[in-house]
Amino acid sequence: MTPRIKFIKALKREKIEGHVPHFELVFFLTMESIGRIHPSHRNYSQWYQMSRNERKLHLKDMALSYIEIAEKYNHSAIFVHPNPGPIGEMPDDMEATREILETIRELSGDKYFLMIHGDPTHPIPTGDTMMDFTTKMYEEPEILHDETKERVEFAMQLCDKMKRHSGLLDGYALCSDYCFNANPFYSNEMFAEFVQPYLKEILAYYRANGFYSIKHTDGNVMPILNQIVECQPDAIHSLDPQGYVDLKEAKRLYGDKVCLIGNVNCGLMQTGTEEELVADVRRSLQEGMPGYGYIFSSSNCAFTGLDLRRYELIHKIWREEGIYH
Repeated sequence: MTPRIKFIKALKREKIEGHVPHFELVFFLTMESIGRIHPSHRNYSQWYQMSRNERKLHLKDMALSYIEIAEKYNHSAIFVHPNPGPIGEMPDDMEATREILETIRELSGDKYFLMIHGDPTHPIPTGDTMMDFTTKMYEEPEILHDETKERVEFAMQLCDKMKRHSGLLDGYALCSDYCFNANPFYSNEMFAEFVQPYLKEILAYYRANGFYSIKHTDGNVMPILNQIVECQPDAIHSLDPQGYVDLKEAKRLYGDKVCLIGNVNCGLMQTGTEEELVADVRRSLQEGMPGYGYIFSSSNCAFTGLDLRRYELIHKIWREEGIYH
């Protein structure tokens, strides 16, 4: 069974044998681990001056960075980031992303589950935009609704383009964050008005077009988790313990409805002792694996500045203990 097939079986909450599937939404430590610059850390100011051959070599090197990390750490899935820039900001960005997907498939076949970003819903606004955004929610809600409808339509158009290239893409990672550590940015009522209808709509569209979906948000998602589950994503990531998300409780409440991904404490990855980190990895495996429908990962990503030895310790525990018998 390929890692891709096992990953899909986990998304469908089906019984699997051997290791519980494992991946990271982002693995930024590529330079230290395999000697390649992570695609998101590259300077694209020269992109339009490159010859077609230079671009192809550049895209192949990015594809190899994804594959080599997946191979080294036994990841079942690869999240391909928009390259050479954010989707929607460069005329040929979708073409470049498609070419990276094609290259990964050419070099690795159907070994890995491939996903790209695809979340049109509004995340927590930035500090620069928060006042304007919150004012609109109360005084001009129709403006936010119109903006979100446009974003959903754009996401659907990109989905239509990807569907034309059969076999390239398996699914979407929807990465709009809704929550702080203490609580969601949106109240239950606001989430039901400004986010849930559009999240449900785009997830249904992806599903109808044969794509799987993973909904990501950090922080304390518990007060709105029921609304997210009602939108029917295939999985929810990252089940953030720093946001007081209890994996065992999330599994009790929703484990029969959605695959759960994550929960290894990112804070302990950086600042905890090795003993604390090992104990947390074991806890995540012990709470997530029973009954299947679980994919092992950190509660965010392998972030810039993380000691690579810490991630490799996590991987060692997964390799030795994350096994269905």
